[in-house]
Amino acid sequence: MLRSSIRLLYIRRTSPLLRSLSSSSSSSSSKRFDSAKPLFNSHRIISLPISTTGAKLSRSEHSMAASSEPKSLYDFTVKDAKGNDVDLSIYKGKVLLIVNVASQCGLTNSNYTELAQLYEKYKGHGFEILAFPCNQFGNQEPGTNEEIVQFACTRFKAEYPIFDKVDVNGDKAAPVYKFLKSSKGGLFGDGIKWNFAKFLVDKDGNVVDRFAPTTSPLSIEKDVKKLLGVTA
Repeated sequence: MLRSSIRLLYIRRTSPLLRSLSSSSSSSSSKRFDSAKPLFNSHRIISLPISTTGAKLSRSEHSMAASSEPKSLYDFTVKDAKGNDVDLSIYKGKVLLIVNVASQCGLTNSNYTELAQLYEKYKGHGFEILAFPCNQFGNQEPGTNEEIVQFACTRFKAEYPIFDKVDVNGDKAAPVYKFLKSSKGGLFGDGIKWNFAKFLVDKDGNVVDRFAPTTSPLSIEKDVKKLLGVTA
């Protein structure tokens, strides 16, 4: 009985101490965890500008890509027969006929002859022909740029500019031809079918019509006159 009374007395006296220790431990533990709260604050993590900055860059890149897309023929630079850059914006305000030419084709004589006639008649009214040699059809333009220019100028009196030899179809097609084809698809698709396909471009650099290789240059004279505003 005496032992029980002593035990109860001991517990009562020590209980406040235990409670105090427990409270102190809890407070210390709480402080330790409180000091760590900023590291795990989900609100602060979410508020970091990483995703926002990424979204802005994405919109900016998209805008830049859209603004860099060609709007007209004047957005292109090509090479002339000597390898010099030619900015096609120099032809602003002129009506253009763009032709992929070849020196050994069955259509060579008739096309070169009529192109020279058409150019001679309307060059004083703001008309230009841009000739782009191409060897993709039957290997009928195998010569060098110098040989091609000499052939066209000597035999057919071509006074209009003749540019660097290019591909007009396939992955390596010249960018200007990709633009021409996307602007005016052919009867059986966008691809150029043969030598002497023709694209008619207005004074604002817009492709307004496309003609087959077998179409005679003189047969589109009325279209050229209409764009030039020539009535006679």
